[in-house]
Amino acid sequence: MSAKPINSILFVCLGNICRSPLAEGVFRAVLAERGMARDIVLDSAATGGWEAGSAPDPRSISVAIRHGIDISGQRARRIALEDFSRFDLILGMDRLNVRDLKALAPEAARDRIHLFLEFASGHARDVPDPYYDGPEEFAAVYRMIREASEALAKRLDARVSAPTSGQASSTI
Repeated sequence: MSAKPINSILFVCLGNICRSPLAEGVFRAVLAERGMARDIVLDSAATGGWEAGSAPDPRSISVAIRHGIDISGQRARRIALEDFSRFDLILGMDRLNVRDLKALAPEAARDRIHLFLEFASGHARDVPDPYYDGPEEFAAVYRMIREASEALAKRLDARVSAPTSGQASSTI
């Protein structure tokens, strides 16, 4: 990944109703808490289109509300071709999402697509889809996303505050 500034991030999962809207909301909250909300554009999308227009899953809304985050106004949408040029960083929640995104993306945009947990914190793990599970799995997914969001914010902050003397930064 080049040292190009990251001004826009797209979080992507299968249906854009469980994980990616939660990641968008949690990361927005983490940026606000750190005073970094500046001009980073955040959004979320799906690799599939069957949930387009739907609100986030009530269990995702519920776990977010318990942590002071309101994602109820978000609406699911399918990734669009222009997203690959619009976003500096595209984070898939699991390896299947990343594979599907890379298959859809123009060649020039493929280096912007990463596995969320791996890019954020170096852990090459999927954020599991809790759709068929209960509230405890949604809580576990929230914790994974929160931890990765903290790591990602720290990484972006280190990148912004890195010296501009031409020295390479090893933080990204």
